[in-house]
Amino acid sequence: MSRFWNPLVKKLTPYVPGEQSTEKIVAKLNTNENPYAPSPLAIKAMEEALSIQLKRYPDSHSISLRKALADYYQLSINQIFVGNGSDEVLAHAFQALFKPEAPILFPDLTYGFYPVYANLYNLETELVPLDKSFGIDVRTYNKPNGGIIFPNPNAPTGLYLGLEAIEALLQANTESVVIIDEAYIDFGGESVIALIDRHPNLLVIQTLSKSRSLAGIRVGFAFGHPDLIEGLNRVKNSFNSYPMDQIALAGAQAAIEDKAYFNHTIAKVIESREWLTNALYTLGFEAITSMANFVLATHKEKPAEAIYLALKEKGILVRHFKQKRIENYLRISIGTEEENKQLIEHLKDIIENS
Repeated sequence: MSRFWNPLVKKLTPYVPGEQSTEKIVAKLNTNENPYAPSPLAIKAMEEALSIQLKRYPDSHSISLRKALADYYQLSINQIFVGNGSDEVLAHAFQALFKPEAPILFPDLTYGFYPVYANLYNLETELVPLDKSFGIDVRTYNKPNGGIIFPNPNAPTGLYLGLEAIEALLQANTESVVIIDEAYIDFGGESVIALIDRHPNLLVIQTLSKSRSLAGIRVGFAFGHPDLIEGLNRVKNSFNSYPMDQIALAGAQAAIEDKAYFNHTIAKVIESREWLTNALYTLGFEAITSMANFVLATHKEKPAEAIYLALKEKGILVRHFKQKRIENYLRISIGTEEENKQLIEHLKDIIENS
C-alpha cells in the first residue's frame, strides 16, 4: 500500500465487476448485458451527435433527456435526475441521502457495490438476511436505520417484490430514504415509480444498460420527490457538473422514445429466459424463478465452480460467486437464441461426460 494514500483508501475493498475477457468468447453470459443491439434510432441519434461541435460542453442539466423521461413515466422534470450510469447515481444517493447516525440496511445477498459505497462514505451497514427461499421479507427491515436499499428484482437472485410489499415497507419506514434499484425491472416487473407521489422518501433508480442495450454509454436515472432530486444535484454539482456527454444524451433520449423497439427486445429476452430455465431443468439444474435478464441456477450433482471452469474453457462465460449460500450457484445472463442453445449443448456435454 502506498504511503501517500489517504488512510480511507487503505480500508477500501473495491467492487469487482464480471470478467471482461480478451480471449475468444463464444458466448458472454456473465455481466447481464442485453444480447440484442440498441435501438436503431439511438444509433442514428448518436451518429448525428458526432457532427455537433464537441468542443462545447453538453447540457449540464440534461433537459431534453429529462423531458423525454418525464413524458415516458408521466412525471415532472424536477422529479428526475440523470447521471453517468446508475452506479454513479447510486454513489450520489449514498452520499446525499443516507444518514450516518444509524446503519444502512440491505440484503445479505445483493448488488456488491452497496457495501463498497457505504465503506467509501463511512456509513455503517447492517445486512438483512434473505429468507430460506432467497426472498426479501420487508418486515425484517422494520428497525431503526439510516436508509434502506435493495434491487427489485434482486441481484443475483432475480426474485421480484410486488408493489404492495414495497408500499408496506414505505408505510413502516417514513423517517429515512428507501432506494429501490430497478436495474432489471423491465424484464417482467412493475416499477414502483407509481408510488413516488405518495412517499416523499422513495427514490427509484434505473439504467439504460440492461433493457435498452446501452451499457456502453453509461446512463442512469433517479426518480423521486423534488427534495431528493435536489440533494442529488447538490452532490453532482460538487463533484462533476457535466457527467453526461453529448453522444450519450442523444442516444439515451432516442432509446427512451423508441418504445416499439424496446417492447420487441424485452419480449425476446423474456421468451428466451423461459426457454433457458426449462432447458436447465431438463439437465438436472434447479433455478430460482427470475424476473430479470439472468437466471441463478444450481446443479443437483455437479459443483458450480467445476461447471463454470469447464464452460470457460469452451469460451462461454457465466458468473460464479463465492458467497455463502450461493457458492454452488451460477448466474447465467440471457443470451441470443443461438448463445442459449450453445450454452445448453455444452452444459449437456459437461454433465454427461465429466
